[in-house]
Amino acid sequence: MTHACVLINADVCTGSAILAGHAVVVENGLITGVPPLSQAPDGMEKVDLAGKLVAPGFIDAQVNGGGGVLFNDSPEPDALKVIAEAHERYGTLHWCPTVITSGFDTMERCLGAVKAAKEMNLGVLGAHLEGPYISQARPGVHDKRFIRPADDAELDRLLAHGHISLVTVAPESAERRQIRRLTDAGIRVFLGHTDASCADALAAFEAGACGVTHLYNAMSPLTGREPGVTGAAFVSGDVWAGVIADGFHADWVSIQIAKKLKKTRLFLVTDAMPPVGKPDVVYTVGGREASCHGGRCATADGTLAGSALDMASAVRNCVTRCGVALDEALRMASAYPAEMLGVADRLGYIKSGYAADLVFLDAELAVAGVMRGGEVRIF
Repeated sequence: MTHACVLINADVCTGSAILAGHAVVVENGLITGVPPLSQAPDGMEKVDLAGKLVAPGFIDAQVNGGGGVLFNDSPEPDALKVIAEAHERYGTLHWCPTVITSGFDTMERCLGAVKAAKEMNLGVLGAHLEGPYISQARPGVHDKRFIRPADDAELDRLLAHGHISLVTVAPESAERRQIRRLTDAGIRVFLGHTDASCADALAAFEAGACGVTHLYNAMSPLTGREPGVTGAAFVSGDVWAGVIADGFHADWVSIQIAKKLKKTRLFLVTDAMPPVGKPDVVYTVGGREASCHGGRCATADGTLAGSALDMASAVRNCVTRCGVALDEALRMASAYPAEMLGVADRLGYIKSGYAADLVFLDAELAVAGVMRGGEVRIF
């Protein structure tokens, strides 16, 4: 491990600005300064990044799989290690393993794996339970056999496990008092896979829900007479929205509209499946076989089955397809998810006291390397 070094010859995106002619000083896994290059300390190892861009490591709140592995099917710490390695290659250094709608036994095994993985330096923040308390009307690729209303006894057991960062529910399947109970426990509650009315979504936000999962997808749409969950998310300024910027889950113009309306409350997620890092894999999700063709993950009947998107590609797409400024696109991949998840006091920015978990990007915004815990890995 590199215990002390200075990153030089790179532009630095701190999360607040892009600085030229500055260095990043790293000691014992933490950033200790971002001084002008002329003031960089002597006597420390210099890491020359040859003109690349240094940015905070990406944070993904919705990762189902990668490297040929689906977490639901392999709820073990070793599976999370494979997934983490697949996504690290694309700059994601912190993430929420996502458990899609399943039986309670699978959910418990997944939470046990998340607990163990948090001790393995894999960047695991906590689980994202996407279901099972969702709507039969908008299941997406989720297995309808396991969709069910939230049950207080089941919530007791989940909360006893801990290690949950985010839960996606439908207002039809989770009572407002249950949403409040989850939020009071420090868990972020998002609305998703729901056919709720705008009024019901607004009531869920009032009860403590703070965001929507994969905006536009598996939720009641915005129309002239019924604004739906989409409209409720747009009109609620403090509500977060994750968006999958792959061109399949949302049109580029739709992402531009969302950015104008949600501003700093729109952040990037991948909803990644096993093809990330292993594009030719065929996998089973929700009891159905799925595969990736031309970057689109779907079942045989055309139902979207997550994505093959990586976070670096999501950033590039925002810049090249949606006209988002580079520093803002990077914030959508790091600072904003850090703020949403409550970890912006240590992640998502490059400044003193923050984790030395960084991504190095070339001129095409491809990942050339990363730093995790102060250790440099060049790809």
